Amino acid sequence: MTRLNNFVEKKWSELCACTWGGTAVGTALCVSPDVNRKYRGTIVNWDSERLASHHWCMCGNNMSVPLLDEAATVSGTEKETAAVIFLHGLGDNGKGWADVLTSIRLPHVKFICPHAPAIPVTLNMGAMMPAWFDLKGLSPDSPEDEAGIKKAAENIKAIIEHEARNGIPPHRIILGGFSQGGALSLYTALTCQHQLAGVVALSCWLPLHRTFASASCGTRNIPILQCHGKCDPMVPIEFGCLTSELIKTVVNPQLVTFKGFSGLSHSSCPQEMEVIKEFIEKYLPRI
Repeated sequence: MTRLNNFVEKKWSELCACTWGGTAVGTALCVSPDVNRKYRGTIVNWDSERLASHHWCMCGNNMSVPLLDEAATVSGTEKETAAVIFLHGLGDNGKGWADVLTSIRLPHVKFICPHAPAIPVTLNMGAMMPAWFDLKGLSPDSPEDEAGIKKAAENIKAIIEHEARNGIPPHRIILGGFSQGGALSLYTALTCQHQLAGVVALSCWLPLHRTFASASCGTRNIPILQCHGKCDPMVPIEFGCLTSELIKTVVNPQLVTFKGFSGLSHSSCPQEMEVIKEFIEKYLPRI
């Protein structure tokens, strides 16, 4: 484990030095342009007609779980026996991803896309923006917002507990996210006392990776799908690969899948969404 962690530190240092030096996080992890359709925090390269029949709503009556009060939700068309909780990236909100996930909706699955609160982001000179936790730097030796990450993870776990109280047990819940949201989904799932159905981690990294092994809750048999654009200039695919190798030290390696997508930057695409749909269908089958 020590040798692997040292390797990760060395490689992340090399990558940060050549890739992220001088990059402004305002464009690095928030908004990506696209010629066809733009969502803040994600790009979908398909015709808008595919999303024309979306049905997302704002959840109410969830005052005991603040993140659910305004969350965008894609409802199933029959009795919901499973759920996907999906976390957006820095500077984004859940509505865009609710639209995107409508394209892969399943009749028995509810998609929940909460909004991160607006907080000062150190890397953006303290500017207020939606963020799950603060970002203080981009290099491996930069301090991390440990308290913020752990608090955010507890807030997501509160959603899981809420769903369990309302009839969807943790083993019927997949946790996912994009960029900063993907990072939080990994950390939350692997430190959760409950065994979840799986994790979908898109274009992301593992926060608090130095102490990750000791913080994990022994969830060795959780399926994890990582997807990453091979042309991602913001979170290089090498970061995703190194994260995958680190995760395999605490999770059954046969349950960890890493897929890279040629020509894809810090965004999403139809091919990636189809892979995600197959993962959800496999681990959240109709019952």
